[in-house]
Order: sequence, then C-alpha cells, then structure tokens
Amino acid sequence: MSKKEWPLWEVFIRSKQGLNHKHVGSLRASDSTMAIENARDVYTRRSEGVSIWVVESNNVFANDALEADALFTPADSKIYRHPTFYDVPDGISHM
Repeated sequence: MSKKEWPLWEVFIRSKQGLNHKHVGSLRASDSTMAIENARDVYTRRSEGVSIWVVESNNVFANDALEADALFTPADSKIYRHPTFYDVPDGISHM
C-alpha cells in the first residue's frame, strides 16, 4: 500500500427490520471514525440502518475455497447437529 492510499474497510449495516449485520460494501478511509462516517453517508442515506460496523479489510480472514470440502464435510456426518429432530414451538418467528 502506498503512503497516499487509505486502507480499505468492509462495511456491515443492521437494518431497522433486521436482527443481524449484513455486509453492504467497502470503502476507503483514513481511520475507523472516518470509515463509520463515510459508511453512514454512503450506505444509510435513507435512514435504513440502526447500527454500523466497519472492519479493516486486511483483518478479515476466510477459508481457502479449494479446501471447502475438507472443512465442511465432517459436519454432514453428524446429523444430530441439524435441526431436523426438533419441533419449533408456535410463536417463535426468528429461528
């Protein structure tokens, strides 16, 4: 990264109707305060958000797509981890 280039930030917004934050995009900013202010201006122009998270992109880590089978296949053999054995009670709407 050159000295003139600001770091890239990933932006997550929680909407008024939502229960979780969702990734909405990326932007460049000099620090976290500026990233939050820019994210507010760019991604919540219509007052649709109630919470903003920003994470510097170089702090986000992901699995290698080529190794996904080895990472996720063991869970398939543990059927007790799947919610197919449980009845969801009436009145539970966010599950």
